[in-house]
Amino acid sequence: MKISKLFLVALISSVFFVSCSSDDNNGGTPLGTYDNGVLILNQGGFGAGNASVSYVSDDFVTQQNNIYGIVNPSLTLGDTGQDIGFYENLAFIVLNASNKIEIVNRYSMLHVGTINEGLDNPRYITFSNGKGFVTNWGDGTSTTDDFIAVINLETYLVSSTIPVVEGPERIIAKDGKLYVAHAGGYNYGSSITVLNAANNTITTSIVVGDVPNSLEIEGNSLYVISGGKPSWTGTETAGKLSKINLSNNAVTSISFPEGDHPSNLEFAENSLYYTVDSEVFKSTLNATTLPAEALFSTTAQGVYGVYSFAVKNNKIYVGDAVDYSSNGKVYIYSATGTLEKNYTVGVIPAGFYFN
Repeated sequence: MKISKLFLVALISSVFFVSCSSDDNNGGTPLGTYDNGVLILNQGGFGAGNASVSYVSDDFVTQQNNIYGIVNPSLTLGDTGQDIGFYENLAFIVLNASNKIEIVNRYSMLHVGTINEGLDNPRYITFSNGKGFVTNWGDGTSTTDDFIAVINLETYLVSSTIPVVEGPERIIAKDGKLYVAHAGGYNYGSSITVLNAANNTITTSIVVGDVPNSLEIEGNSLYVISGGKPSWTGTETAGKLSKINLSNNAVTSISFPEGDHPSNLEFAENSLYYTVDSEVFKSTLNATTLPAEALFSTTAQGVYGVYSFAVKNNKIYVGDAVDYSSNGKVYIYSATGTLEKNYTVGVIPAGFYFN
């Protein structure tokens, strides 16, 4: 569940497409390899058990939906696809509501194993020091049972847990350290926890904006987008873009205008990208002010809140959850915002993972 994006969905059909969808699903025949392309994790409806993975090749010629199911016809992926993490030739697919991780060969999609013990409301995964680290909310109504699960990558078992403050979400690794954004679960967090990946201990906590939702590391800086508290809380706060010096954990932040709630931070081509509602923005790494205008808007495609987002090889990828129950859409734009391709994928496209 991407609960930070609970916005009203306007069901408006798109009036114009620059390019027709390739949408070549190749029936139910496995492609053999799913490299040189992007894997799209489709969250599926909560409680519906219809999470899936789609594939689009780098040249945009080949597309196939439900590739996990096609390659492993006797298996069901699970309920609420949350994240995919790559480790060597494996892909670890985190299933939030199923409380499990399915492990596949990242290139063939053949099933390798399952982690279904030691997880409780798992969210995001990363790898460091030869181990996997998974954020877990535990019971969303409790503020004291959140933790990081440590995965033994030889046995595929949870070897230990690290208790943390409420609502651990995105997690990123660099130089033996882990940085965890605490969006706050059902409440509202405003911190980054720093952990030592070698001994699984917390070293410090860094205060950022309210509800940090995405992280990027470039050089010796950690960039954090915090969405701020939404208006319906009655205590709305502005979003922030924070830059953390990883040498001394010093923080500098730029506040967004009141009412703007940014998300989907990405680094590419020496620039930072992020979204606010239906608009895509581009900023320089060392900017002291925010861009005055969006790079482009996705409203022409009927996107009224970018659900998932990525930038790769001078292309911008946008996932649209549509009505949160029908098959979602993926739109691919040029670096300047010209629509080039569109595809129908699974229910609620939640993330892009370049393979």
